[in-house]
Amino acid sequence: MITKLDDDVKRILDKVKALGLDGDTYVFFTSDNGPHKEGGADPEYFDSNGPLRGIKRDLYEGGIRVPLLVRAPGKVPAGAVRDDIWAFWDVLPTLCGISNTPSPAEIDGFSFQQALQGKEQRQHEFLYWQFNEKQYKEAVVQGNWKLVKIKPKGEPVTIELYDLQNDIGETNDLASGYPEKVKELLALAAKSKTKSEHPLFDWDTE
Repeated sequence: MITKLDDDVKRILDKVKALGLDGDTYVFFTSDNGPHKEGGADPEYFDSNGPLRGIKRDLYEGGIRVPLLVRAPGKVPAGAVRDDIWAFWDVLPTLCGISNTPSPAEIDGFSFQQALQGKEQRQHEFLYWQFNEKQYKEAVVQGNWKLVKIKPKGEPVTIELYDLQNDIGETNDLASGYPEKVKELLALAAKSKTKSEHPLFDWDTE
């Protein structure tokens, strides 16, 4: 599959060049999640997530942290590497910025066009995820701090806190030692949610 993916990306890039669009095309290459076990894949055998904990459907870094490659000759500095943290909800406003199109109002994302141009970039105050398959999960990242909240159906809530700068593998839960930070990040999670009129689950997610 990796060989096929490489071949097909090359076919797309060759076609863009053949159409004379190479100087006016942005190519984004990324993934919507970390490695998975579907279709016989074995992320442990291939060490697919490296030092990161978790896989697809986890809200640990191995499930949600993925690289992004962007190619745009003459518009994106070749070989540049940045550590800006942005998410899929930033892609639409970024594409709007690139194409000089107004971005929709009242959405969570904003344009990362400045980052693509190698310039100083506005950053998110925090990022929030929620996942509801099989068990309820939330995650908040603010700076180096990462909070993970998990509530399996019919079981107590667990809340974990990690310092990603010193513990990228999320192995050392610091929640008990930093109650104020936990409280602060839980408040950000609550701020991020709008209660649905049509709840999918019969257990409390607050």
